[in-house]
Amino acid sequence: MSAPLPATLVELLRRRVADSPHLPALVAPQNGQFSSLAWSELSAQVDQLAAALLAVGVQPGDRVVQISENRVQWIVTDLAIHAVGGIHVAVHAALSGPQMAFQILDTEPRLVLVSGSAQIAALDAVDTDWPPGLRWFSYDPPPGVPSRLPFRPLEELLAAGAHVSPHSLAAASASVGPDSLATILYSSGTTGEPKGVMLTHGNLTTNALACVAAHQTEPADLRLCWLPLSHIFARTADLYAWIARGSRMALAESREKIIANCGQLRPALINGVPYFYDKVYRYAASQNWDPDTARCRLPELFGGRLRMACSGGAPLSDSVWDYFNRAGVPLFQGYGLTETSPVITTCIPAANRVGSVGQPVEGVEVRIAPDGEILTRGPHVMRGYWKRPDDTAAVLVDGWLYTGDLGRLDSDGFLYITGRKKEIIVTAGGKNIAPNYIERLLTEDPLIQQALIVGDRRNFLAALIVPNREELARELTRRGLPPDRLHALDDPGLVQLYRERIDSRLSVVAHCEQIGAFCLLPRPFSVEHDELTPTLKLRRRAIEQHFASEIERLYAD
Repeated sequence: MSAPLPATLVELLRRRVADSPHLPALVAPQNGQFSSLAWSELSAQVDQLAAALLAVGVQPGDRVVQISENRVQWIVTDLAIHAVGGIHVAVHAALSGPQMAFQILDTEPRLVLVSGSAQIAALDAVDTDWPPGLRWFSYDPPPGVPSRLPFRPLEELLAAGAHVSPHSLAAASASVGPDSLATILYSSGTTGEPKGVMLTHGNLTTNALACVAAHQTEPADLRLCWLPLSHIFARTADLYAWIARGSRMALAESREKIIANCGQLRPALINGVPYFYDKVYRYAASQNWDPDTARCRLPELFGGRLRMACSGGAPLSDSVWDYFNRAGVPLFQGYGLTETSPVITTCIPAANRVGSVGQPVEGVEVRIAPDGEILTRGPHVMRGYWKRPDDTAAVLVDGWLYTGDLGRLDSDGFLYITGRKKEIIVTAGGKNIAPNYIERLLTEDPLIQQALIVGDRRNFLAALIVPNREELARELTRRGLPPDRLHALDDPGLVQLYRERIDSRLSVVAHCEQIGAFCLLPRPFSVEHDELTPTLKLRRRAIEQHFASEIERLYAD
């Protein structure tokens, strides 16, 4: 009789270490090289930090904030917090100081761990009264310049745990059950102020096991992790699925070096967001790779061993999906939310359909409400929003989570996303329009890097268009036009070129979904300007505020 499945993240790691202590587990960049840790070595680092957390007073239910980019310490800290029954508040390293401060003050942690000087400087600049007794630690040595915050090096924290007994650590771990709160993750806030999503050990463990069951992998497989572990997609589908499966995982050096790292490490698995796959697709197009060439070159680009590339976090264009799959790099869409740990549905090798985000994973139910909203129920659904009972009650009804997304199920149970309920544009003529679909059609054009559709309560739709400058330069050269038109985005010839491209892309949509006016923007939407979430989804309100004058001119004209 087989043993029951692990019910907590603590048990998930304990079983993995017991089953394969000396097998290679984690590959990480270090001084320009990649070094490897075995499962037993990783476990020893987790126990060391867990003992230190106990020594400085972290008790079950206490919050611990971590603000860091992907690194070995991120993983060790996450697992150590779980081992003592703490609640990990994982904050995106790219956030501004005030955004970081909001999450720290909202969760009232016992201590804060940061990566280094960038986070220290960002927090030090925030004018606020920090809670007395809050402990501050940094993985990298704190900078020598004076700081208002008393950051101490990680080594001091680790030294504090030297005299904690293994019995104390075992007792703390024994207090953790499936219903214990494991993490608070702040939703990306595409439609409003971020809210702290409370996920339990049971939420995360069952979802990781469901991912492993859906995507059959081999113990020898190497997965390359580059998405931020502070985001739920990488947290479950990379980190916890890796532990559950017992394969190897490599941390990419940076987002800019993903393809170079693929060539070095030759991964079998990779998770990403549509923006990444679209960039690869555009690169291939710029190299004029025809289908035969792409079938040879695209797999090589990823190292030659890639069997599975998964996409989530935003809609993937059909043309990108088709290109990857025809070129022999299978691309599988999935769907989920922070509130669902996150995976609700996924395509798999035996059932991969263009335009679909797949079928529900094990233990998950999906249904469509009368108004088209996607509802889900199962062990993956969050406990609720941190200190926001009214917001929780608004989305959790009789065990069903109201996702806010619109979709449809086909006769085989495949889910198709059709829009975001809160992002629906209602024109002055009373037409309900999902902007995501139109934006996806537009950005399939090589000349269009990004697009945002506006038009709520207006007579027609308008678009903010970010040109793909590299492709545009090539197009101008092909047409025998001077490349200096790149610097004159109101040039009539350039505007006409984009009008033709827009009309061509939208030839398949209804009259009310056509673009009446548009403008070309001089810069892309970015995380730094708070216009994209950390997973590169559009933050519509922020973009509309930043380009309010351009939008008003479109309608005035």
